[in-house]
Amino acid sequence: MQVRDIMNQNVVSIEPGESAALAARLLARHNVGALPVCSSKGVLQGIISDRDIILRCVAAEEDPGGLKVGEIMTRYPCAVAPEDDIRQAAQLMSSKQIRRLPVVERGQVVGMVSLGDLAKCGRYEMEVSRALLDISENIRQP
Repeated sequence: MQVRDIMNQNVVSIEPGESAALAARLLARHNVGALPVCSSKGVLQGIISDRDIILRCVAAEEDPGGLKVGEIMTRYPCAVAPEDDIRQAAQLMSSKQIRRLPVVERGQVVGMVSLGDLAKCGRYEMEVSRALLDISENIRQP
């Protein structure tokens, strides 16, 4: 099974010059945990998660209205292609300790795939379980 079979194609993205406050509102409005950060032409430049906003903005006592997404995003995010096998996506999530991956085709973000998407497909429980376990163990360790 390929990533294209399970990815979410309704991607909400944000540009690096937008505020962290707008990113937080978009995350809440669309009930997602991360947004790909793209140029005006849709080219992936980073990713910003709810955790990035909490740790790099709120906990750092920065003003979310004045802080730009580009200042707190994770640069050079891992990504997959629509034709990649979903086991490769699960292994990448596990090895890099991440829950969401942008799906990029011809330089453009065309979707997002999450551990939840992998779990819903029901065919690769071991890979999904291993990825979640690896990520969860990393969070618990100081």
